[in-house]
Amino acid sequence: MKSKKENIAEYILYLWQLEDYLRAFPEQASSNTELMEIADMMYSEGIMEGGHLQLAQNALEEMEELHNELVETEAPYRAVIMHLEPRLNLLKAKTNNPLMSDVEACLTLLYQVILLRLKQQEISAETDEVVKDATQLMRFLSKTYYDDNQTAI
Repeated sequence: MKSKKENIAEYILYLWQLEDYLRAFPEQASSNTELMEIADMMYSEGIMEGGHLQLAQNALEEMEELHNELVETEAPYRAVIMHLEPRLNLLKAKTNNPLMSDVEACLTLLYQVILLRLKQQEISAETDEVVKDATQLMRFLSKTYYDDNQTAI
């Protein structure tokens, strides 16, 4: 499994992808130990129809805590989020969860783009620009999370 400490954003996106895969192909869980473990967690948490694993939720909460800290303490980070926020608000308004955090909105955007690319669908230039900014933000958050966890070891 992807390591949360290595890249927390990729870890969350990977879990979301596994969830969707197991919802679409539950019979595949028996073909792989990792899939079986994830499927067991999904069944026990009652999210086979929708929602996210507690593992993913916990990691998202950790990212949001770090995000809030960085908004307060890091001017360059705050500048990126302020530049991105109006476009994130438009994205949030188009979802069934308009009150989601900026971090969740970035991850949701990145995940939706992954799905579009898998389907070989085009992405507009405007969406691509938002994706670049969201990727930059998630990359910075993941690196900071990694660095913080390296010093904690």
